Amino acid sequence: MMTGPTLSRDRAEAALWGLALGDALGMPSQTLDRATIAAHYGRITTFVAPFDGHPISHGLGAGQITDDTEQTLILANRLIAHPGTFDSIGWANDLLTWEADIRDRGLRDLLGPSSKAALDALLTGASLDETGKNGTTNGAAMRISPIGIMTPPDPEKIVADVMRTCRVTHNTGEAIAAASAVAMVVSAGIAGSDFEEALPLALEAARLGQTFGHPTRQTNMAERIALALDLADRGLDALIDGIGTSVQSRESVAAAFGVLRLTQGDTWQALQIAANIGDDTDTIGAIAGAMGGACSGMAALPAQAVATVRAVNKLDMAPVAAALLALRVAQPLDTAS
Repeated sequence: MMTGPTLSRDRAEAALWGLALGDALGMPSQTLDRATIAAHYGRITTFVAPFDGHPISHGLGAGQITDDTEQTLILANRLIAHPGTFDSIGWANDLLTWEADIRDRGLRDLLGPSSKAALDALLTGASLDETGKNGTTNGAAMRISPIGIMTPPDPEKIVADVMRTCRVTHNTGEAIAAASAVAMVVSAGIAGSDFEEALPLALEAARLGQTFGHPTRQTNMAERIALALDLADRGLDALIDGIGTSVQSRESVAAAFGVLRLTQGDTWQALQIAANIGDDTDTIGAIAGAMGGACSGMAALPAQAVATVRAVNKLDMAPVAAALLALRVAQPLDTAS
């Protein structure tokens, strides 16, 4: 039985691999409704290539990751390279550089609507306190797992670090609360909790996170997550009908919590459900994978699936996880302009 640093390393790596597996598994079905997914793929249970002309994933191959994993690693690299501070302008430039590279590769999986609008506003002179005021989508939550890995499971510390990374693109109560809940599950998992044990702290972090940023339509993300957990106990259709699976945090982030409850923390099964759930499948899978991996460890992820995603994308999560864990005892990030 693993304990201490060994457990932390295993779960930190599993958080990153779980995210990448969920992303790659849901890549060919993203933006599609459930009927279209079934018509093209039957039921997705392993990595498959998108059909020709896919509106977003055209040009990718089976097992390839998307923006969810790539932006997570970009954020991780920024945190590792600049410990103790967070340069919002530098982060904005990171995202713009990433999108330019995506365009150069001829791919279609560009910045999400909240991130794109915020960065366009920043380039035209808007204040950093204003650029993310309409950012309610799941971009912040999908890439937040590095904060969960590097920050102990203290709600105030988690929310403080999450808030700073959200400022440019997702400076709203809904997005900060959603990302805080995800980061807290990851953090608590690395500290040794299982998914159900992590939930009270996640809801507490969501409630605290909701008090920051600009107010939006969704004023109680913690309540939304709790609803998703309850609906999951009634089955998948109840979860989908009651929560939704769109790019909005109030839907897809809550749905990610729901699929893990539905599978009683079985991460791989949750990722398969996410890949077939419809709409923002890759992000629901990525978020569920990060949380499930952190709470269950590498043993919960099929070794062959990890090997496939590792080889196809030339990824190595071990050094990233180790570097983030080295920051885990550091003070909350300071914001640089």
